[in-house]
Amino acid sequence: MELKAADASAASASEAIRDYVSLLKPRVMSLVVFTGFVGLYLAPGELNPGLAAVAVLCIAIGAGASGAINMWYDRDIDAVMSRTCGRPIPMGKVGADEALAFGVILSGMSVMVMGLATNWVAAALLAATIGFYVFIYTMWLKRRTPQNIVIGGASGALPPVIGWAAVTGDVTALPLVMFLIIFMWTPPHFWALSLYRSGDYEAAGVPMLPVVSGRRETQKQILLYTLVLVPITLLPALFETVGLLTYGLPAAVFGAVFTISAWRVFRDASEKNCRRLFGYSILYLFVIFTLLIIDRAAGA
Repeated sequence: MELKAADASAASASEAIRDYVSLLKPRVMSLVVFTGFVGLYLAPGELNPGLAAVAVLCIAIGAGASGAINMWYDRDIDAVMSRTCGRPIPMGKVGADEALAFGVILSGMSVMVMGLATNWVAAALLAATIGFYVFIYTMWLKRRTPQNIVIGGASGALPPVIGWAAVTGDVTALPLVMFLIIFMWTPPHFWALSLYRSGDYEAAGVPMLPVVSGRRETQKQILLYTLVLVPITLLPALFETVGLLTYGLPAAVFGAVFTISAWRVFRDASEKNCRRLFGYSILYLFVIFTLLIIDRAAGA
């Protein structure tokens, strides 16, 4: 009997841990952590491997903390959207106050540890990232303007800048280009999702572009942003910061595929085409930043 009770208690504790981990939006966090690591890896100079790991962990925790606070604030609309209704707060698995406290504590810890482990420039950038996502995007923009994703994307674009600053204590051209790549990538990425999830956003009263301006305008904006994004990804090669063979040509090829995918959505915003663009956009960003790592490794 006692053994069964112990097993039940262990299972309950394990489930509670999973619920709190899900508050951190681990799938979103994975890209954030990866781009932050790339910024750190590309930065000139050296950082103790242990401190480098701490810096990446702080970026991960800061991103996750932002997600937890976002879930606390958006718990009302999450409950009516099919994509988000299974999150811990709408399901009653984690209380709203507990989620908020969890997010706030992790936010403060990540910034403080980043400052102590690396430098306060990186810590300030991490704090700005968290603050921008929580206050500017979540609390101000998301429910008020169809430009929520465009402006709010700045928070998701800062991790490589933070990683770079953790090593150097400053910000130069290459991390700013990495910022621009993610910033311009975010709208077509999320608008592809919003096209086939527009009913969700409309039901929740979130003014995503397809809800406010219609599907056709969204299709056009996806293509326009893509046409600006792809040349930006080639800037490091044009400035000879990276190699043509190790980065420039592969980036151009993957960019061409992205453009074709955006063109297909422009021509026909079927769920199939939108899902393909959304999925490919994730792969595309991963590939672009992986190419930067390969180029640096090849030139080391």
